[in-house]
Amino acid sequence: MREDTAKKPILTGIIVKALSGFYDVATDEGRITCRARGLFRKTGESPLVGDHVEILCSGSGGTVERLLPRKNVFLRPAVANVDALVIFASAAIPATEPFMIDRMTVLSERQGVEPILCINKTDLDPADRLTRIYQSTGFAVVNTSAETGAGIEELLSRIRGRTVVFTGNSGVGKSAVLRRLCPDAGIETGEVSQKLGRGRHTTRHIEFFDLGNHTYAADTPGFAAFAPEETARIPKEELQELFPEFAPYRTGCRFPDCSHRSEPDCVLLQALAAGRIEKTRHESYCRLYAASEQCKPWEFK
Repeated sequence: MREDTAKKPILTGIIVKALSGFYDVATDEGRITCRARGLFRKTGESPLVGDHVEILCSGSGGTVERLLPRKNVFLRPAVANVDALVIFASAAIPATEPFMIDRMTVLSERQGVEPILCINKTDLDPADRLTRIYQSTGFAVVNTSAETGAGIEELLSRIRGRTVVFTGNSGVGKSAVLRRLCPDAGIETGEVSQKLGRGRHTTRHIEFFDLGNHTYAADTPGFAAFAPEETARIPKEELQELFPEFAPYRTGCRFPDCSHRSEPDCVLLQALAAGRIEKTRHESYCRLYAASEQCKPWEFK
């Protein structure tokens, strides 16, 4: 029989850290470290960072009693209820391939999560090409420098009041920007290998940092944290809908089932040739389409 909960307060909050079976829950009463009820093992549910939960307080700790409904969930990294995915990129060492960015925007769009492109290290390279490419998509683009602080306030205004996840190739400055946004959190930053052109992972688990005003941001250990096979499992017919700048050109082609890759009289390919669609974006679409074609029918379930 469960203890009488009438004398113990039930609070709601958000899981901001999960490590070794313990969950740190941010509530209006402060941050409380909890265990999960054994019931979760029986139901197959697992609390995730970002989950909104009800907890039962007991002494200095508590128990996660119930998960509130999720609006979305990413499996790798395991995080829920994301409002925006902040995709970090750079034209300096390490330079970011547009395809890596596009893979993230597709995952984000499919989950109904806003992608925000943060082009960092602009003190080393202004990244004019990357800025031009992604401004043409309609996505929010913020140019920042963790070194000088440029653009940090603009980024904060974009994410204020929201729960966001930072992703990007290692060494591009996610942790450094997060440290600018939350200077008292003791966030580690790593050096970039000049020989390899990539950074060393400094983030080993997912944790949301409280930036104030109901704003939470989490770092992730590089693009590898987001499973690339997830984009391959998107049905190829859906992919064109996940490139928002394609919308004006998806219809009107000679063939009603046009894949917009090589067919004659394709309206989208005409827009590409006229420079109204960025070449790298269409190349990414074709790569993702080809990967989706390789998947077996059962993999889409």
